[in-house]
Amino acid sequence: MGKITVEKNCGGIAGLCVITPQVFGDSRGYFMETYNYNDFAAEGIDVEFVQDNQSASTKGVLRGLHFQIDHPQDKLVRVIRGEVYDVAVDLRPGSESFGKWFGVVLSAENKKQLFIPKDFAHGFLVLSDEAEFCYKVTDFYHPNDEGGIMWNDPELGVKWPIPEGMTEADIKLSEKDKVNPSFSEVSKSRGH
Repeated sequence: MGKITVEKNCGGIAGLCVITPQVFGDSRGYFMETYNYNDFAAEGIDVEFVQDNQSASTKGVLRGLHFQIDHPQDKLVRVIRGEVYDVAVDLRPGSESFGKWFGVVLSAENKKQLFIPKDFAHGFLVLSDEAEFCYKVTDFYHPNDEGGIMWNDPELGVKWPIPEGMTEADIKLSEKDKVNPSFSEVSKSRGH
């Protein structure tokens, strides 16, 4: 029980994986394993998660693009209510796909998860009226260790699917995310 389907190297980016769990359902509802160390390790995702986080957001909220500076984390992210567009940007020093991004819709309905290796920037845009977002990480939270990149940086060119009835000006950002630096500034600080 609990096998997973793994789409590896998503968007041509090594290590980035979309995981779809096997769902067992009947008239009563469903059951699924959202994480099983053995199944993930068999697919090459052999990491130790140490913390689970959860957030709730409303339509048009964009969280990101965030990364850890000195304590990078692998992340396994999923949505348990609603729908988001989830984005990962490769910031790994020396990576052939440095600066390349990949996006995928994660929803309570499709039950997909995204595995994001260390040294990626990550963010998501809420497409539904509300969304609850869960993620496992491989390092503990360290205050003052978070970096960010402008969500709409033209050099990165992330194609965010703005929710119907909204414009880019309607996107809801935290005060911190409103002043994130450009991708080129972050690239320089990371030795590119």
